[in-house]
Amino acid sequence: GAAAGHGEFDARQARDYLEHITSIGPRTTGSPENEIVTVRYLLEQIKLIEAQSNSLHRISVDVQRPTGSFSIDFLGGFTSYYDNITNVVVKLEPRDGAQHAVLANCHFDSVANSPGASDDAVSCSVMLEVLRVLSMSSEALHHAVIFLFNGAEENVLQASHGFITQHPWASLIRAFINLEAAGVGGKELVFQTGPENPWLVQAYVSAAKHPFASVVAQEVFQSGIIPSDTDFRIYRDFGNIPGIDLAFIENGYIYHTKYDTADRILTDSIQRAGDNILAVLKYLATSDMLPSSSKYRHGNMVFFDVLGLFVIAYPSRVGAILNCLVVTAVVLYLGKKLLRPKHKTDTYRKDFFCALGITLISWFTSLVTVLILAVFVSLIGQSLSW
Repeated sequence: GAAAGHGEFDARQARDYLEHITSIGPRTTGSPENEIVTVRYLLEQIKLIEAQSNSLHRISVDVQRPTGSFSIDFLGGFTSYYDNITNVVVKLEPRDGAQHAVLANCHFDSVANSPGASDDAVSCSVMLEVLRVLSMSSEALHHAVIFLFNGAEENVLQASHGFITQHPWASLIRAFINLEAAGVGGKELVFQTGPENPWLVQAYVSAAKHPFASVVAQEVFQSGIIPSDTDFRIYRDFGNIPGIDLAFIENGYIYHTKYDTADRILTDSIQRAGDNILAVLKYLATSDMLPSSSKYRHGNMVFFDVLGLFVIAYPSRVGAILNCLVVTAVVLYLGKKLLRPKHKTDTYRKDFFCALGITLISWFTSLVTVLILAVFVSLIGQSLSW
């Protein structure tokens, strides 16, 4: 295809970053690959981006090596202690500075057995490319954009804690976007927002070119049944900052394995994520709501996309009213049917319970069939064969 136009996100440039980072191999926190080689590569790329940036903007770079500890209520709860971990932080701001900032967060470390392409090298690549595009833009920003490449997420969210509790720039942050993975490639899903900041969901809905979001994913994730967590928790709990959590979710069985390689992530996926994140960050960095984001805390949102074409979002209290109206209508309708003359009611009641029974049996049958198939596929040694 043709090269991306000036001021547009170029997925091929981002893929180049991705291939470089994954070629380093697994990047466990504390290893030379993570603390030295990856950090050196990120700083080199940021320096090149700075050299081509527009004079409207100012770029500051800081390598933070925090030490600290915190209690976390995850996997039964424990205290996490960290010492001298690494954060690479870049602040892009207007020439004359800014009082407020939006944060974009990713992590460059990986689990011990994985090149970590989707988790989370691709997000670092997307952020480098978004930084490049924004820094070359001839449009001035109103607020700063802080890009945090954190080096200790996999050993339970340590680097984000070190940043938000100790870095001098942390006090500028009014909202954040966290880029994560629970799978490889596909569309990136908004699976957590808030707490209680409808304007952030509205910002995503207004700005994202290809919105994809589900409040059901948020309910499932926050219920605790998935044994996973993201830096979103740290910014929410220790920074008291509202945010958006995005993750690639396709092919979840590859996540955290040696198969999480760069060639499995389609360039189209990178382009899509880049278009969305660039648009949302640009929107927030010029938003009048960002400086006083805490004013707009009122209630949670219900949000969902319609076939990936657009997102519908409304306050959860509106959802509660709609649900009550539907329940009332159903109760009235059934009540009316059941209060009809005796002979008509009997057949209706019979039909009603018959239909209810068939529905329950079909659910049960579906569940059992799926389980039998799964056991069969495992027994013949073909698990994950697709």
